[in-house]
Amino acid sequence: MSNEHFVQINDVTYHVVLEGAGEESVLLLHGFTGSANTWSGLIEAYKELYSFIAVDLLGHGQTDSPEQHERYRMETAADDLKALLDFLGKKSVHLLGYSMGGRLALGFAVRYPEYVESLILESSSPGLRTTSEQEVRKKHDAELADRICAIGLERFVDEWSRIPLFATQERLPQEAKDRVRAERTAQKTAGLAGSLKGMGTGSQPSLWGELANMQWPVLLLAGELDPKFVHIAEQMANSMKNHELIIIKDAGHAIHVENPAEFGRIVNEYLKRRKYNDN
Repeated sequence: MSNEHFVQINDVTYHVVLEGAGEESVLLLHGFTGSANTWSGLIEAYKELYSFIAVDLLGHGQTDSPEQHERYRMETAADDLKALLDFLGKKSVHLLGYSMGGRLALGFAVRYPEYVESLILESSSPGLRTTSEQEVRKKHDAELADRICAIGLERFVDEWSRIPLFATQERLPQEAKDRVRAERTAQKTAGLAGSLKGMGTGSQPSLWGELANMQWPVLLLAGELDPKFVHIAEQMANSMKNHELIIIKDAGHAIHVENPAEFGRIVNEYLKRRKYNDN
């Protein structure tokens, strides 16, 4: 990917990819074990229509991996994104987030609503509803973080790739599976551990209570073969006023990997409608 930049934000160096010639700016936030490269296919297909900002989130890709896991908290990560947009001179953007990146996109939108044109959330959630659920998940995330450090990155990636959430990716061509694995094994052990402890689902604030107050348009995407996140998306839709919900057939959790052409088409059509409606 071209147009790569390293930007100092709040004492952390972020790796950012800027690509595209369109008037509409789209901030792209990847999932856990991902990077800006997650979006290379989408960017290549639509760079003539949009200006993409793809970020390696804290602890991922070529962005720094701070030692203190508190530095990875969602609120702090959202502050970093706001500072990055200020640095780039972007007053507002469309946010597209996948899984962990979708949780951060939602958290950013709640914290800095004036920066948001619209939200596209792929296989995402507003966190957990109750403190007891959060505590159980926080313990699980901490144990997983410790396991990454104990067994090393390569073995962790092998185990992570085999969890039920990604079972549908076994159907992918070998080339696609190799790309996913290469992105995961290019991570840093400390960064993934810090991300789990600081911005895991158990650690983030619950945003369920914020959904009814959201004013921006929201597109919710889930794969029909990912029943957990289909259910979450349906629950989110029930709480939102200005939303669209699309369930993509024959796709699991990572729609952009399993059906990239359909994913790109849906995103592009949604953004075009936003531009038409705004005008």
